Amino acid sequence: IFVDANGEVVDKEFFYVFDYLGNLDYFNAQIEGAEWVWPKRETPSRVSRANPIDDRVRFLAPFDPVVWDRTRFELFWNWTYRFEAYTPAPKRKLGYYALPMLWRDQIIGWGTFSVKAGAIESTVGYVKGFAPKDRTFASELDAEMERIHAFLGLGSF
Repeated sequence: IFVDANGEVVDKEFFYVFDYLGNLDYFNAQIEGAEWVWPKRETPSRVSRANPIDDRVRFLAPFDPVVWDRTRFELFWNWTYRFEAYTPAPKRKLGYYALPMLWRDQIIGWGTFSVKAGAIESTVGYVKGFAPKDRTFASELDAEMERIHAFLGLGSF
């Protein structure tokens, strides 16, 4: 932690990022009290054309760059995610190793997975308390579960 010229405490990592960005050509904007920066070559319109939103469901690791900055995560999706692996079991709300669930461009819930006796046990929860009613979502969730089974070497879902 550093203290800036005004005596304000500044996160060390934040300091290094801005020190580095001082040598780059970048845009910045103040949005709802948060300072956002991005390289000029990555304008929002260019990024959205290069990476169109698709229908795939994705479970994101707690240390994924989209997830690890919890403040940014909450600002993006208006939902507080907490990694609870080190939280005592009775105090957990989502599960031991809950993975945020991304569908299209929204975090809509989370999944927890464990393997016991060679079989996967999974639980899926939703931020709004229920799954999207869109048929595409159901088939894409099944496809993601299939990918998880394959990744863990457990065969088909």
